[in-house]
Amino acid sequence: MSRCSVDNSIQRVTVDGFDFPLGVYPVEEMQPKEGFTLNFESADGGDDPEDEGEGEWEEWPDRYVWDINIRSARLEGLIRQLFAMLPGRVFPILDVLGNDAHREIDPYVAYELVGQERFLEGVRRFRGYLLEDGLVGFGAMSDDPFIYVFIDEHKIVTVRAEVQLKDRIDKVLAAFDLEGVPTIAGADAAAHEHRGVLEAPENRPDLLTADEIVEELRDLWGLALNIDGEGNVDDEGAELGITPWRLVLRSVSDDGQFRYAEAILTADSLHAAQELGADALASLLDDADSTDFDPESDDEGPQLDVMSADRLTTERLAEALRNAAQTTRRGNPKVDLQTSAVWSSRWMD
Repeated sequence: MSRCSVDNSIQRVTVDGFDFPLGVYPVEEMQPKEGFTLNFESADGGDDPEDEGEGEWEEWPDRYVWDINIRSARLEGLIRQLFAMLPGRVFPILDVLGNDAHREIDPYVAYELVGQERFLEGVRRFRGYLLEDGLVGFGAMSDDPFIYVFIDEHKIVTVRAEVQLKDRIDKVLAAFDLEGVPTIAGADAAAHEHRGVLEAPENRPDLLTADEIVEELRDLWGLALNIDGEGNVDDEGAELGITPWRLVLRSVSDDGQFRYAEAILTADSLHAAQELGADALASLLDDADSTDFDPESDDEGPQLDVMSADRLTTERLAEALRNAAQTTRRGNPKVDLQTSAVWSSRWMD
């Protein structure tokens, strides 16, 4: 089975006995502080833009919120105890610092409940990536009982839980000698750097890259990109209109074999980009019946997965078109940035 491997040449940063994750570390003098802060949040309907699953979940109840900082060597033990409080079926969550020109983080969530054994299998298989890499955060939540456990890219642990669970969570924190403090201090409390930590040389096909791990977790956990598919805005909410996109598409043959394609296009929303990407893949497959793709539809049809959908700057658009032209031996098209269209498509194998 393919696996991930952490690059052993990376030196861990330690300050006053506090060991930071390999993938995120301070670059200025600071005093790290273990412990947790505790706050109370009143019931709402998921209006907080930081809440994963905005608009998809039923109203969150009154809840306590713990933000927890613990040194890296103790992180896995703590989250194992917290995950043990989750029920048998959960909604996994994955945040990845991606390549989109207008969005810092690609937020993935499961909209269908997943057995906790599948969630924990992913954590076990990819523990080095999830617990050490500075470009990924992960967690899970449930509605009944309401509990949300998330480890962000700084490896700060956030727990949201209904009032009835407070005593149990307090006991877990006490077992790790964690105390309430006015302010925690992890790597994000000072100027800091993020980095990936995996090794995956070309001569080791059994070692997965970060993109390959994200693909496996999406399949294992049933994840979908949790952004507005109808609009096209940046992280500040500014309307962008039509933008260039690069899509990586996966088709699945009848015998279960994967094949990947790239589409370079312009579109004014994620859903529009997906539809154009499906058209491009249908052309590559020479299957006219594949052209009708509705990302909201449950109808069976040719299996198409959009593995990534990244908006591009004009500079990155030009680079992507050059790369495609070198592979396909075609000239660069003259792109009209005011028109929604596919400008290049190719197989990636």
